Amino acid sequence: MGEVASGGGCCPPMDLFRSEPMQLVQLIIPIESAHRTVSYLGDLGLLQFKDLNAEKSPFQRTYATQIKRCGEMARKLRFFKEQMLKAGVSPKISTAHVDLNIDDLDVKLTDIEAELTEMNANGEKLQRTYNELVEYKLVLQKAGEFFQSAQSRAIEQQREYESRQLRGESMETPLLQDQELLGDSGKPVKLGFLAGLVPRERSQAFERILFRATRGNVFLRQAVVEDPVIDPVSGEKTEKNVFVVFYAGEKAKAKILKICDAFGGDRYPFAEELGKQAQMIKEVSGRLSELKTTIDAGLLHRENLLQAIGAQFEQWNLLVRKEKSIYHTLNMLSLDVTKKCLVAEGWSPIFASKQIQDALERAAIDSNSQVGPAHHHYKCGLSQKGFLLVSIRPAVLLKNIALKVAKYQEANPTVYTIVTFPFLFAVMFGDWGHGICLLLGALYFIIREKKLSSQLDDITEMTFGGRYVIMLMALFSIYTGLIYNEFFSVPFELFGPSAYACRDLSCSDATISGLVKVRRTYPFGVDPVWHGTRSELPFLNSLKMKMSILLGVAQMNLGIIMSYCNALFFRSNVNVWCQFIPQIIFLNALFGYLSLLIIVKWCTGSQADLYHIMIYMFLSPADDLGENQLFVGQKYLQMTLLLLALIAVPWMLLPKPFILKKQHEARHGDESYTALQTTEESLQVESNNDSHGHEEFEFSEVFVHQLIHTIEFVLGAVSNTASYLRLWALSLAHSELSSVFYEKVLLMAWGYNNVIILIVGIIVFIFATVGVLLVMETLSAFLHALRLHWVEFQNKFYEGDGYKFHPFSFALLDEEED
Repeated sequence: MGEVASGGGCCPPMDLFRSEPMQLVQLIIPIESAHRTVSYLGDLGLLQFKDLNAEKSPFQRTYATQIKRCGEMARKLRFFKEQMLKAGVSPKISTAHVDLNIDDLDVKLTDIEAELTEMNANGEKLQRTYNELVEYKLVLQKAGEFFQSAQSRAIEQQREYESRQLRGESMETPLLQDQELLGDSGKPVKLGFLAGLVPRERSQAFERILFRATRGNVFLRQAVVEDPVIDPVSGEKTEKNVFVVFYAGEKAKAKILKICDAFGGDRYPFAEELGKQAQMIKEVSGRLSELKTTIDAGLLHRENLLQAIGAQFEQWNLLVRKEKSIYHTLNMLSLDVTKKCLVAEGWSPIFASKQIQDALERAAIDSNSQVGPAHHHYKCGLSQKGFLLVSIRPAVLLKNIALKVAKYQEANPTVYTIVTFPFLFAVMFGDWGHGICLLLGALYFIIREKKLSSQLDDITEMTFGGRYVIMLMALFSIYTGLIYNEFFSVPFELFGPSAYACRDLSCSDATISGLVKVRRTYPFGVDPVWHGTRSELPFLNSLKMKMSILLGVAQMNLGIIMSYCNALFFRSNVNVWCQFIPQIIFLNALFGYLSLLIIVKWCTGSQADLYHIMIYMFLSPADDLGENQLFVGQKYLQMTLLLLALIAVPWMLLPKPFILKKQHEARHGDESYTALQTTEESLQVESNNDSHGHEEFEFSEVFVHQLIHTIEFVLGAVSNTASYLRLWALSLAHSELSSVFYEKVLLMAWGYNNVIILIVGIIVFIFATVGVLLVMETLSAFLHALRLHWVEFQNKFYEGDGYKFHPFSFALLDEEED
């Protein structure tokens, strides 16, 4: 149980019952060795520093510049990580130690960032030029097809006209054709044109706007580009169309240019002559091949640089985070008046004194310091920090069961909760068939925990985190299921034949009176003959209700005994005599007596009515019990217990406030004049200030607090006992639901003698069992068991107003990283 949480053998075996004894530490460190000292203490990880500069803002502290520099280095490393993720390069974990100074690393990171930024800028510029040339080539090819087809049509028309001239005029030839042709050839119209690409989704709107803006005085031709092209501006793949717009006049051209810009159209220069078009395509193709070669070389160089960064990224990142945490810690230290030393205060476990002293001396030697550090330690007060080193398995099992951090050296409830929590869960979940299913699921998580730990979402992460406690819950459920003799609500004669047999053939539908005992009592758990009879429900109701009361009273007594252990450890006699004794008397005078009556009734087989006995114990304590008497002298015992319970209430309420007032006056009554304290004495007083403070004693406040505590315990003794009846209620509900699913689904489907109905019935039974009994009922029983520990058990002794021990440790940097 005493495995050390931080490996390396630096810590002695721990006691799980209480937190480790702590001490207040004061260190006086020379300036020249401060950095190395804090670094060695971070490697040790056993000292939590106090912030002695809490009144200063982060910018007013001594090492604000260094922290800013570390933050800038961390930003550069994040930039490198983003670039590696984009390039698909993963950082490598290197075991080789690289001795690199933080100043050299800063210079190196700055140079690498400048180089990488320049490479990215050049790469983006080259890629944009390449994408523009790809679009330009598409425009030359598609628009060239327009002009080529138009020229071929014009040649055909010219040839047709010439052939007509050679044949001469005919009667069918229009009279004005020659004049029109001559008139047109005499007045040539010069048309301009623009070519480019426009996004395909905007092409129709682009065409309509052009037509309306120019009143139809344009001629537009479009061609679809089969494959998506990379847009030079956005860098995303986009489906585009090549367009050529013919226009007449500068006004039309200005309108067309504005419309192109509005629709995101990219325009490119284009020559009308076919020869120049072919030459331009050849030049663009040559430039594309050159750019492709240049871009590939740049990408290869960039990948090599990122590979070199990834090989040392983890070491650089760790070094920067260490430096930043060191300067954060140094900012918590106060400068001595001579400004040659730093004064540090903090908390550490007592066993760590020698390790801290060794680290200080080693840092002074390695720093060539002329002055050695000073180390003082003082025993801390009872309400200071708590430190609990536990083995890894209990920490995983019940990480959050305690809900709050224990007060300093307060009894640890999880030591008992490791057993009581899964057991109370199993009382409500008792079915060894369901327990086996739960166990298989827990074992799957445990066996494949290394692989599954990195593949979890938010929902399964909680289940995976509690895999060990689920395993214990399953094992206890199998145990209680064997006691209840239920396997998916079906009883089995696992430990021998039933002790009862039928008198005649008609007893199968009768009550238990139709059975006769022919053998000795069934050796373990509930006799299977009870299942299916008319007396099953009354019998199991009585059994589970009484068992719930016994378990509840036992656990509440354990909580009160734990409060006695705390009082004994803290040497608080007033809590022993005015809290533990009256509480144990009150609880057992009422509900301990009820538990005794249950056990006596089970042992004797009496038919006494326990409800009647408990009610008339308060209403008529002097009356004879008659047939409800279980043993001789029961009436006088009841009167004695009732009197003790009545005495225990003022015993809890009245003495403690007056005793505390008297103790306070005795402790601080003669402190009008005291001698001046030395530095060590004042620090000792400060460390004990929380538990032995000099504030004024408020008797009324203490009395009201004690009154509330007394009323809470008296009423809570009744309500908490009733609260444990949830064990009976949920156990009965689980058993009845399991029985309904088995009888009304599986057996009913079996009775039809139809394969399809049987298969459907089995599927419904499986889904109902998994969804309701193995998921919803598991969650319900888990939450109810959790409540019984948080409220009914822990409120008897557990205050939970402590603080977690957060040592300055490099091993915890991953958990604290933003």
